[in-house]
Amino acid sequence: MDILAVTALPSYELDLRYADGSARRFDVKPLLDLKPWNKIASPALFSQVRVDYGTVVWPGEIDIAPETLWLNSKAI
Repeated sequence: MDILAVTALPSYELDLRYADGSARRFDVKPLLDLKPWNKIASPALFSQVRVDYGTVVWPGEIDIAPETLWLNSKAI
């Protein structure tokens, strides 16, 4: 379930590439009104997403569990 690559989209969605070769899209918009994700609600901060330890992270130690990403994303 490890994520190998992430791309931030202008629509506040993430394109995710998994170690098993699958690709999925996760919509972050529902989280942006909640703490701590409200800190990444600007396009400049949202675009700073990167992969670390198999999941996505942003500056300030903001992350989303890989299980949440998988279960709440759609295959692309």
